[in-house]
Amino acid sequence: MVSDDEWYGAYAMARAQFQKGQKVWVESVGLWADVERVIPVWAKGFDEPVRVTYDVGLGREFQGSELQLPESEGLKNLGNWRVLRARNKWQDQNDCAHHPFPGSYPVVVTDEADWGGWRVPGAEYDRLPEVIEQQARIIAAAPDMLSILNQIIEAVDESPMDAPPEARRLAEASKAILRRIHSLPMPASRPALTDRTDTPTNMGDEAA
Repeated sequence: MVSDDEWYGAYAMARAQFQKGQKVWVESVGLWADVERVIPVWAKGFDEPVRVTYDVGLGREFQGSELQLPESEGLKNLGNWRVLRARNKWQDQNDCAHHPFPGSYPVVVTDEADWGGWRVPGAEYDRLPEVIEQQARIIAAAPDMLSILNQIIEAVDESPMDAPPEARRLAEASKAILRRIHSLPMPASRPALTDRTDTPTNMGDEAA
């Protein structure tokens, strides 16, 4: 019969699912990393570690539950973000001949059903239509750019000593960008709510 101590020790070891040198996805940071050290925590009376943490070179130890194997997607499928044209209901086409696409404005949709996403108030679009058009294209390209950032990180992490300095610099810059994307700001650093009433709260509001 297995004693309680033996059962607990076996259970603890079963949770040491990562090995030194293994690539893992660090969910809380939003990037790939390599396990540099497997750190067992021993307790008196146990022949096996009671807890295992991992050093992945990010300044602190991580629990196994915070890491994922490479088989799991490090970048969630964000879907097909795209720019659609919506009809300009607040200005006649003759009144906005200076717009890149008179009579319409860009809407970035992030849902397969052409719903959800990003748009701007009509007054803001009319003020800088070329800038808003460019912003729409940049936002729609965001999933592809995130994928490229991860590819840069993975390519350098595979052979960091062989990678040229510029490639390593780009990989570090990519990691910093992903940290900003995946990290929630502290409450004190969150921007104050605006009192503006012309900003739409969802894609059903009239924007332009």
